[in-house]
Amino acid sequence: MEFVLVLPLVFLLIVGMAEVVVVARTSLQLAAASREGARVAAAAPDPARAMEATRRVLGRDLARRARITVRRPPVVGKPAEVTVAVSHTLLPVLGGLRIPLESTSTMRVEV
Repeated sequence: MEFVLVLPLVFLLIVGMAEVVVVARTSLQLAAASREGARVAAAAPDPARAMEATRRVLGRDLARRARITVRRPPVVGKPAEVTVAVSHTLLPVLGGLRIPLESTSTMRVEV
């Protein structure tokens, strides 16, 4: 009898832990993508190349949902900045709560 009362709580706990893992993985992907985009932006004057490199690291599904911003000044030594943002839905089965995830990386312009 007690098992029936506790089962929904155990299920919610397991699903919640899985969501934490998904959010952490997505945050790591955003950080890696913004770093790669900033690296390319620092070395290449064309912002489109930085956006392409960022999308490549994100993968097809995440890149489709992400907003990518590239700021690259034409002055050597100034910081190039790439920001990647995505809105993640927590527990979509239960109606979902949308949370914004974002990562920004900067590197100095080399060329």
